[in-house]
Amino acid sequence: MNLKFTAILGATALTALGACTDPNGTTAFGNMNRTQQGALAGAAIGAVLGGTRDDDKNDQGKDAVKGAILGAAAGAVAGNILDRQAAALEQAVQNPNVQIVNHGSYLQVVLPEGILFATDSAAVSGIAQNDLYAVARNLNEYPNSRVEVVGHTDNTGSAAYNQDLSQRRAQSVAGILTAGGVSAGRIVAVGRGEDQPVASNASEQGRAQNRRVEILIRPNG
Repeated sequence: MNLKFTAILGATALTALGACTDPNGTTAFGNMNRTQQGALAGAAIGAVLGGTRDDDKNDQGKDAVKGAILGAAAGAVAGNILDRQAAALEQAVQNPNVQIVNHGSYLQVVLPEGILFATDSAAVSGIAQNDLYAVARNLNEYPNSRVEVVGHTDNTGSAAYNQDLSQRRAQSVAGILTAGGVSAGRIVAVGRGEDQPVASNASEQGRAQNRRVEILIRPNG
């Protein structure tokens, strides 16, 4: 089994399952929980790696199977941890405007500007600090991850001003997480200014969506 064939095998497994639909038209992959999705992805990756490393020097097929089994186990564990961490975050965070999204390989906590800061300010409000300390406790309970705090603005004002404001806001949020006991070595604070909108800046509603801080939680792998 050569490298090309092994890679095709792993990719085909993912594609085939993703193409399977139920009578309602939903993909089988979409119906899986994160543990099952992680197991599938891990199995495909493990099959590729196992087939190319060829531990026994003569049977890449057997090595691909071993790699798939190990990869499935690792992927299932990672997916299950993210499921549990996301559920714990949803219980801990009190503000209903905070969004917690499980992307399968990482968690995204979206905090709108309106619950964090006054206009043009980088000082976190007292009420919002309670939720950030709850996030910090969750991160301490699940320490095997790295954290990226990303500030975003709308396009009102100059790009340079927005970049500076987004950076200061990201640093303020990161500072509260570290004050809550999260190791500073796990956290990176980044300002993206107006460069990554999630809605149109043509309306106030869209601009409000763009003014946000995101906390991205990525498991160490």
